[in-house]
Order: sequence, then C-alpha cells, then structure tokens
Amino acid sequence: MLDWALRMVLLIGLPAALALVLLAEPLVSLFHYGAMTDHDVVMAARSLRAYALGLLAFMLIKVLAPGYFARQDTKTPVKIGIVAMVANMVMNLALIVPLAHAGLALATALSAFLNAGLLGRGLHRQGVLRFQPGWGRYAFQVVGGCTLMALGLWWLTPDWHQWTAWHAPRRVGCLLALVAGGATLYFVWLALTGVRLRHFRLHG
Repeated sequence: MLDWALRMVLLIGLPAALALVLLAEPLVSLFHYGAMTDHDVVMAARSLRAYALGLLAFMLIKVLAPGYFARQDTKTPVKIGIVAMVANMVMNLALIVPLAHAGLALATALSAFLNAGLLGRGLHRQGVLRFQPGWGRYAFQVVGGCTLMALGLWWLTPDWHQWTAWHAPRRVGCLLALVAGGATLYFVWLALTGVRLRHFRLHG
C-alpha cells in the first residue's frame, strides 16, 4: 500500500511542483494590482519557487507518517519531526543571509525532505515499506513526462513582464491555458509510454 501511495504522490506531486516553479511569476502576477509592484512580484515568486521545491516532501510526509501511526507508534514521527524542526532552524540561519526571505522558504522545503527521508528510511528498515518491481520504468515515465511538460511550458510562457501589463481576465485565461497545455503534454506522454489507470488500482 505504501509503495502504491508513493507512486501516486510522484505522479501528481512532481509535475505540480515543477509547474509551480516554472509559473511562479505568472501565478503571483494575478495579484499585481494596487500597491503591489513588479519588484514585489519577483520577490514573492522567489518564495513560491522555494516552497514549491518542498511540495513533494510535504506530500510524502502525509503518506509515510501513517505508516507509524497505524502500528501505534506515535513517538518515532514526533522524534523525527523534532530533528527536522531543529534542522529547519539551523538552515534558516544559514540561508537567510545569502537568499533573504527565500532562504526561509527553502529551509522549510529542505527540512521537509529530511523529515520525509527519515520517515521512509525507518519504515524501510522495519520492513514496512517494501518497494515493488517496476520502479525504473515508472521513474522514466514520470520524469520523461515532467521533462516534456517543462519544455512545453518554457517555450509557451510569455515573459512575465507582459503578464503585469495585461488586465486580470487575460492573465487568468492565459494561465489556465498554460496549465491545461502542460497537463496535456504530461498525460499524453504517460499514455504513450504505457501508463494506464488500471495500473493504479490498489489490490489486496
């Protein structure tokens, strides 16, 4: 079940995180009105990118932590959470000077990966998390789809300065079109490489 859940997280979380990174300025530009300036858009987009890098880790934590709770082990996730929290504080101090506010967001993302990694390692060592065959092919399918999606978004997305010059309905419409186009490229690639909905049916 955990192996199935990890595959589902990668299927959804990886392209979502990548899209947030690539479309950071267009997303933030939706709020470019009133007192919000072009500089504010750039600064906010940096934080969004840093948080987006941790999206996959946040999702993995939600999948892996119940692996402990289901066996009445509430102490281990708390201990790991404390380790991740301390690491977050240390990385805050280390990254805030070179990266300013984006460093705080990046520290949160990195500490989330530490949390997820420790949870996963513990479950694997205990024999609870068992990886099923087919991960190599699955990684090729998902990463290949993400690469195609990224190239498509990079090519199709206008320069962000144009977004701030557009009125709000045009920004929303263009953003929705990019999201739909990126998702289409991703799922068409998955279909062409053999991914089918029946592969994600949980048996047993």
